[in-house]
Amino acid sequence: MAERMTWEEIKEKYPDQWVGLDEVKWESPTSSVIVSAVVRYTDKSKSELTEEQIETGGRIVAIHTAPDNVPFVGIMY
Repeated sequence: MAERMTWEEIKEKYPDQWVGLDEVKWESPTSSVIVSAVVRYTDKSKSELTEEQIETGGRIVAIHTAPDNVPFVGIMY
């Protein structure tokens, strides 16, 4: 079972790559700041992760781990 990691831990473990996150804990309901999440995908491209987002109804969040000014690609409900 995958473990929950902080955003800082995720960036350190998976530097400069796209990751697919699940069970994302946001700083607040209206924030785009990730506090922690479970990493589900590390071997997919941005377009593959976007497909995962669509297929999961927005549960998976695709985000690049560097730099911090790169926005996430997500469907938020």
